[in-house]
Amino acid sequence: MNILIINAGSSSIKYQLIQMPSELLICKGVIERIGSKNSTVNYKTNTVDSEEIVKIPNHNVGFLKMAKLLMDPKKGVIKNVNDIGIVGHRVVHGGNTFIKTTLITQEVKDKIQELSVLAPLHNPHNLEGIVLAEEVFPSAKQIAVFDTAFHHTMPVKAKKYAVPNELYADRRIQAYGFHGTSHKYVSEKAISHLELKKSKIITIHLGHGCSMTAVRDGKSVDHSMGFTPSNGLIMGSRSGDIDHALIFYLVNSLGYSLEKVNTLLTKESGMLGLTGHSDLRDIEAKAASENKECILALEMNAYRIKKYIGAYTAAMNGLDALVFTAGIGENSSTLRKLVCSEMEYYGIVLDAGKNDIKSSDIREISNAKAKVKILVVPTNEELEIAKQAYSLSQDQGF
Repeated sequence: MNILIINAGSSSIKYQLIQMPSELLICKGVIERIGSKNSTVNYKTNTVDSEEIVKIPNHNVGFLKMAKLLMDPKKGVIKNVNDIGIVGHRVVHGGNTFIKTTLITQEVKDKIQELSVLAPLHNPHNLEGIVLAEEVFPSAKQIAVFDTAFHHTMPVKAKKYAVPNELYADRRIQAYGFHGTSHKYVSEKAISHLELKKSKIITIHLGHGCSMTAVRDGKSVDHSMGFTPSNGLIMGSRSGDIDHALIFYLVNSLGYSLEKVNTLLTKESGMLGLTGHSDLRDIEAKAASENKECILALEMNAYRIKKYIGAYTAAMNGLDALVFTAGIGENSSTLRKLVCSEMEYYGIVLDAGKNDIKSSDIREISNAKAKVKILVVPTNEELEIAKQAYSLSQDQGF
């Protein structure tokens, strides 16, 4: 069965066509910097490896570009839309409604739309991809895999806020956690690689969006994001943790509208607000040229991550491994070095030589004598989604 995986982020669309149950990758690609004049479109098969720079103004145009590549007469991998049996979608926020992989119906789409207020940078793009996939691949089953599902195992003491109890009981206001598909995939890979029967692992997902998870014995027990994917670490354009009273100061004292505050904290803050750039590659290049704002932004980013490492090590009463993943986590030796420096007290000691080696494979970059293993584990959310979607198809017989 051919399963097309759509992973729409706030400024990108990753896609893979995977044959299941063999897990054979037929093609893959990514459309990055959506909304920019210089968007990049990558497409790769066994015989084709292409990249072009084009203007992709929104996710709608990006999705149609992807579909055109898949069915291109010369370099495409499918001849007919009916060649796609399932389209698996990453959906960021499932609330308490969706705690497992789900066949998409109109009711499901309506609920995803309702939850968009909690993930405004993601759920609308996820839903747009679903609607477009239904149009382009009408015979395929549409299946949603929710980022929040992996974090359903967080204990109440970790996910409940110190607000009146009825807000948790009646309104389900709580920490939900995100990037769950990635955290699940890389934590399982790390546990298998290290051959651990009992494990205390911190997974660090660093991309345009960033998050960390405390994973004990394969289950999420705490996570840096909360009710929405806005708090926690410093991100590409999101502020991460702030004093919530700042919102009232901006509104009551500086005259900001609530809409402007939301835009400020989710689309104009983070690394973008600190440097004028949201792409870490640009920031690292300028930092290397002694740009003080970019140097400070990298230090702030690493400092925030360090604080969460300390908190989660305490929460789990120990630590076996740190796992770096996602675009920045896998590729930025600079940020990994900043995060792991002066952490000897926790048993975290980086091997500088190993850290500088570029590889697409799972690898250890810790000092051989270090108590805590430091791993780089390439994430594969698309494969994880395909596995879950195929499993659902077998369970439900379609």
